[in-house]
Amino acid sequence: MDITFIRHGHGEHLLDYPNQLNRLHPGLTELGKRQVIALRKQVVVAPEDVILVSPTKRTIETALLLAENINLTFSPLVGPRMFPQNPDFIAYVCDQIYSKEELSHKYPGIRMVELGLDCWEESINQMDACRFKILAEQLLEWCRQQSGNTFIISHDGTITNYRMLLGEQGLTKSDFLGESGLYTMRNV
Repeated sequence: MDITFIRHGHGEHLLDYPNQLNRLHPGLTELGKRQVIALRKQVVVAPEDVILVSPTKRTIETALLLAENINLTFSPLVGPRMFPQNPDFIAYVCDQIYSKEELSHKYPGIRMVELGLDCWEESINQMDACRFKILAEQLLEWCRQQSGNTFIISHDGTITNYRMLLGEQGLTKSDFLGESGLYTMRNV
């Protein structure tokens, strides 16, 4: 089973960086939409594959542009997460995730991965490393139990945290995927 991490396209919160980081629920810019459409040539999603999406507007828009007719699965465990993690940093408003209720209203009949934990309120953005590791390992085990490959549409910091959890070492911000970047880990 492979896990492919996909970073969302260019977001509205980056148009006037850093002045728009406190914008609630930024979507994709026109550039971001073009980036994702170009990425479609590299992403082939089979019917048995899972698309796991961060519950933010920009990642949902990315997912819908990549795989229009595929059912999406949402989890706060792939929501925004700072990298490097520092609990003293203040989380930006642009990284606030949709609540379960908001998602259910906007996307009726959606699937959510909760694993019996309520991380919708807490989010993973400023969660301590030990708690994140426990929850992230549970999510990865869930991914391994799926019949196909998993595509995770998320954010640079989150993706880098997962890559480190999966064994990569010495990663820095220079290893971020960047807008509409993708990275596949084989046989996870």
